[in-house]
Amino acid sequence: MSFDLILRVAGIGLLVGIFAMILSEAGKKEQAQMVTIAGVVVVLYMVIQSISELFILVKSVFKLY
Repeated sequence: MSFDLILRVAGIGLLVGIFAMILSEAGKKEQAQMVTIAGVVVVLYMVIQSISELFILVKSVFKLY
C-alpha cells in the first residue's frame, strides 16, 4: 500500500467529517448523512482499485493464469 493512498483516504475523511459537521449543525442531517455515505463510497472505490492492482501483481509474480 502506498503512502499516497493513505494520505488521500485521510484527506477525504477530514473533508467529509468537516462537511458533515457543518451540515449537521445547520440542521440538514439528511444531507450530512448523504455526504458521509458518498465519502465512504469514494474511499471504498479507491481501496478496491488498489486491491485489484495487488491481485494483478500477485498473479504476475507467481505466473498464475
